[in-house]
Amino acid sequence: MAGNPERRAALVDAGIEVLAREGARGLTFRAVDAEAGVPVGTASNYFTGRDDLLRQIDTRLHERLAPDPEVMNALLARPRDRSLITAFMDDLMARATRDRTGYLALLEMRLEATRRPELRASFTTSVRGDLEFGMRFHREAGLPGGDETVTVLYLAMLGLLLEHLTLPGVLDGVLPGVSVPDGLVERIVATVVPES
Repeated sequence: MAGNPERRAALVDAGIEVLAREGARGLTFRAVDAEAGVPVGTASNYFTGRDDLLRQIDTRLHERLAPDPEVMNALLARPRDRSLITAFMDDLMARATRDRTGYLALLEMRLEATRRPELRASFTTSVRGDLEFGMRFHREAGLPGGDETVTVLYLAMLGLLLEHLTLPGVLDGVLPGVSVPDGLVERIVATVVPES
C-alpha cells in the first residue's frame, strides 16, 4: 500500500464526493481517481479494496462533521438550560448544511450498510459510539434531561436533517409561521427537552 498520507486523504475526500453524488454503486476506484484528478489505478494502490475505502470514508466523515472545539467551548460558557441545547442543535444543523456532501455521504453509508453485513457491523459501532458520546457529554455537561432526552433529540434531528438535506420542500410551511430549519430545531428542543 502506498504511504503518502496527503494523497490518501485526498482520495478519501474524493470518495466522499463520489459517494454523495453517485451513491454506493458509483463508488469505484476509477471514479475516485477521476474525482481526485489522479492517474487511473492510484486508489487501488492506497486501499486494499472497497471495504477498506468505505471504512476510511466512515472515519473521515466523522472528522469532517465533528463539532469545532472552539465553538463547543464558547457554547459551554452559557447557562445549562434548554436554550443551550437549542444552540447545540443549531450548530449540528449548520455543520451538516455547510458540509451537505459529507452528510449525504453519511446517509449513503447507512444505506450501503443495509446491504453489506461487514460494513453494517463497523458502521453500527461507529454511529452507536457517536450516540453514546452524546449521552455522556449531555450528562457530564449537566444539561437538562437525560439519556432518553438525548436519544429522542437524536432521532428527531436525524429526521429533520434527512428531510432538510434531501427533500427540503417537504417541510416548507408544514407548521405555519415556523421557519425551516431554525424554527423546527427550536420546536424539537422545546418539545423534547424538559424545562430546567
